[in-house]
Amino acid sequence: MEKVAVIGLGQMGATLAKLLLKAGAQVHVWNRNAAKAERLAQAGAVVAGSAAQAVAAARIVLVCVYDYAATFDILGDPAVRAALKDKILVQLTTGSADEARQLHALASEAGASFLDGAIQVAPEQMGQPDTTILVSGSEHTYGDARAVLGALGGNVVYLGGDVAAAAVMDLATLSYVYGASAGFFQGAALAQAEGLDVGTYGEIVEAMSPSLGAFMRHEGRVVRDGDFTVSQSPLAISVPATERIENAMRSKGLHAELPAVIARLLRKSAEAGYGGEEFAAVVKVLRAT
Repeated sequence: MEKVAVIGLGQMGATLAKLLLKAGAQVHVWNRNAAKAERLAQAGAVVAGSAAQAVAAARIVLVCVYDYAATFDILGDPAVRAALKDKILVQLTTGSADEARQLHALASEAGASFLDGAIQVAPEQMGQPDTTILVSGSEHTYGDARAVLGALGGNVVYLGGDVAAAAVMDLATLSYVYGASAGFFQGAALAQAEGLDVGTYGEIVEAMSPSLGAFMRHEGRVVRDGDFTVSQSPLAISVPATERIENAMRSKGLHAELPAVIARLLRKSAEAGYGGEEFAAVVKVLRAT
């Protein structure tokens, strides 16, 4: 039976603990607010009296707290650092590349192996076949922790030995998520202003999402390979499309800053001579500052 400690029992941390219990692990939990830990005792978790006690009882330590400042505060305790020796520390708190490197240094000084991770879904979406978790760090350490991570989600993506890779990729994927979400809410405002059912709009977007994901995968490969020959969608056709969206928002008296920025970016791309290339050529303007 794998022994795992879960440090931090907010919505996500508590979900991690429950999934590990379901997978048959011996789970030791600790949280600054002891009441949250006690709720998991009924599910079979061992409630530790301190973070150091939880770490000492486990082979793999998962940290999922509010931010890296909280992580460093908890792991900065000399008793916790001593307990980390020979453990595998997996950080699942969202942070930056520099913070991941700093925590890696702390773990190494304490004699622990380290993996940095980034969870790509909300708590209620954990434990599914398509639940995506990004991981970076030593390949050997990843192999040792793979079964535990697999209990949390079916799509664990190992990004290599650079411990900062998961944090950087998390920022990249969040850029897509927030950009797409802002566009979705913009569309909701426009549909509602025209008297359309926003619930139906959401259903249409859901149905479109797999095809859009496949298109984004293709565009990612275009950027990776550097071949912007038109293969699916020329950039030029998107210029008037984004202008129409901006104009539609303005005509209804809606906030048009977002569509204006997008339309301006695509016009700039076309003016730079990329209109006859694949849509992904917009990246050339984004990376040329």
